[in-house]
This record gives sequence, C-alpha cells and structure tokens, in this order.
Amino acid sequence: MLLKSHASLRRFIDDVGTVDAVGIEERVAKFTTRSLKKKSKLFGLKLAASMIDLTTLEGKDTAGKVASLCKKAITPHEGMDVPSTAAVCVYSSMVRHAKRHLVGTNVKVASVATAFPSGQAPLRTRLAEVRAAVGDGADEIDMVINRGAFLTGELSLVQDEISQVLEACGDATLKVILETSELETYDNIRVASFLAMRVLRPGDFVKTSTGKTSANATLGNNQVMLEAIRDFYLETGIPISMKPAGGIRTAKQALHFLIAVKETLGDAWLNNTRYRFGASSLLNDLLRQIEKELTGAYQAPWNFSDATEGY
Repeated sequence: MLLKSHASLRRFIDDVGTVDAVGIEERVAKFTTRSLKKKSKLFGLKLAASMIDLTTLEGKDTAGKVASLCKKAITPHEGMDVPSTAAVCVYSSMVRHAKRHLVGTNVKVASVATAFPSGQAPLRTRLAEVRAAVGDGADEIDMVINRGAFLTGELSLVQDEISQVLEACGDATLKVILETSELETYDNIRVASFLAMRVLRPGDFVKTSTGKTSANATLGNNQVMLEAIRDFYLETGIPISMKPAGGIRTAKQALHFLIAVKETLGDAWLNNTRYRFGASSLLNDLLRQIEKELTGAYQAPWNFSDATEGY
C-alpha cells in the first residue's frame, strides 16, 4: 500500500478529498454545547481517566519521578473507584524504570522515539532508538513524522519511514505523531492521516501533537483526524486508533473530545484501545470532578497526589 512515487500534496488531497474547514468548526462548536448529567457524566469522567497516557517528557526527568508517575497511573487516588490509566509515556531512557514498576499491571509503557519532538536525526538513529526502547520493555512507541519532507511533497519518503519504524516496533503498538500545528492546513492533516493509516495495523494510532509546540490538540484537528479514521475504516475495514495530545487539561475539555468520538466513530472507539489522551495534568482535574459528582463538593487540588513527587 506504499506510494510508488513522489506525489504532490495537491494530488494526494484530490485522492482523499478536501476538508470543509467551516463545516469542521461549526461541528466542533456544537460539541461544546452538549451537557452530560449525573450517571452519564460520571461514566464519561472515569472513561477519560482510563484513556490517559500519563506523561512526563522533561529534560529533568529522573527514575524517582517516573516511579511516582507509575504509582499514580496504577492507583490514581487511594480510596476512589477510578480505573488505572492506559499507559505511562516517557523518554526512551526512562523505559526500563517505568517497566520495573508496571510489570504485572494493566498499565502499558509508552515511549516517545525517533528524535522526539523534532524528528531531525538520521533515520538509522531514529530506528535504533525505537529498537532500544522496545528492547527495554516499551509496549508502545510514539514516533514523529518528518514534517519537512511532508511539506515539500516527499510523501513516499514520509510513508516509507513510518513503515520502517513500524517494522522496528515488532509487536509494540505504534502511534504516529503528525504535529498538526506544523502541517498548516486541515487538508494537510487529512493527507498525513491517510498517509500513516495506509501502512498501519489495526490498533495502531495516529496522534495529533508532541505537546512541545505552541499549538497542540484542538477539537478541530481532532475532528479532521476522526473523520479520516472513519472514512478509512469504511473504505478498508481497518480500525485505526486516535490520540489527541497536548493542551487537554480539564475534565470539561476531555468530555468534549469524547462526545466528538461518540458522534463521529461510535461506541466502538470509546475505549482505551481505540482512543487515548496524551496528558500530564488532566488526571487530577478528572479526579476532582469525579469527587464532585460523588459527594457534591469539590476537593482542593492539593488533596490529590502530585505525579511528580519523588523526582
């Protein structure tokens, strides 16, 4: 399914179809008007918690900080009936520390790789990082695409690199980060989504962002990617998963994203094998909102453990 030759973005856009930008913005605006009450809201809050890739991607990360993050991922808050998060996401050098704390749990170890966040390293170096992370126990790899090659129309190069990273992953799940803020248009985001999906396996992900640029996941770019996943599924029968990342900090935002998933892809995508949130601060706001739904009162933010304790 690889492209056989370099093709212009225009030609690929003609192939997969253009995006009605005004229509996208009107649709996502309606998602923010939806209101969930009581049991439905509590269900949504807990579901969102179970979908989080609890993330630390800082230069000052340590084994102690990762250990604290893993503890919180397994048990988000003592005494509260909240599911574990889906994964802990760390740099490749921290995979072995995360694996030690997550063995025997349902929480996956995810690692960013391929010279995250820029992707500006020789392919052999990027592939070596993927193999090292998988060798240290990573269950999932979050790669970045070569945005420079994409924007200059070298689409077959981008797709071939994704394919080689996928091979280096072995049995590990691959998440392909498009870095939507650097792709400039909704049409380009749709093209990049299809470019990745045409070489991915069922259960692999397309992902919005690294979280390291000025603009990250939005309801708009999330919707463009959800509709690409829907259209690809209708065309091929292959279910591709989705991960918005960066900038999703509140429970209210997370519920809006889940409404988008339900109304675009349906209930089959409302689980953490098909949808994830890349986040570091979202979990505590979800916990506060869950406590509010259960007791009628908000707890102070400091009543919830800080996942950075111990670094």
